[in-house]
Amino acid sequence: MSLSFKARIYKTGINWAVDVPEKVSAKLKKTKGYIRIKGKINGFDFKTNLVPVKDSPHRLFVNGIMMKGGNTALDKVASFEIEQNTTKVEEEYPVPSPLKKALKEHKVEKDFKALTPTRVKDILRYLYYIKTEETLQKNIAKVIKQLKDKSKNTRIP
Repeated sequence: MSLSFKARIYKTGINWAVDVPEKVSAKLKKTKGYIRIKGKINGFDFKTNLVPVKDSPHRLFVNGIMMKGGNTALDKVASFEIEQNTTKVEEEYPVPSPLKKALKEHKVEKDFKALTPTRVKDILRYLYYIKTEETLQKNIAKVIKQLKDKSKNTRIP
């Protein structure tokens, strides 16, 4: 089910964003408040998450690639078509078997599953592109340490 809306792109802090109308976000499934979507901005394809904002509608952050591809700019009104992204993060970026083993060995599987979908995606995407086993193991050790320390939002490497 594709949902359409138009919104003015504004700046919040250092980021560009649009507010997604409540009637649109209400039709999509939330996971820990976030909504995984795929869609188009002025016909340009993208995948991202809608971010919950306290006492406001969900926010859609518009990055530079989306701005350029959608041929739009700050303070311009853009057309959006969005739908639920049902592709599992693990399908896009499979969990490496050494990570599975380390999570189980260190008993932090529940902590890993408790991370936000975006954080899991960031970790899996980063690990997916690592070329050497040595670097993979080094970065898995960092993930395990962060999970044990409960510093879930720290960047790797």
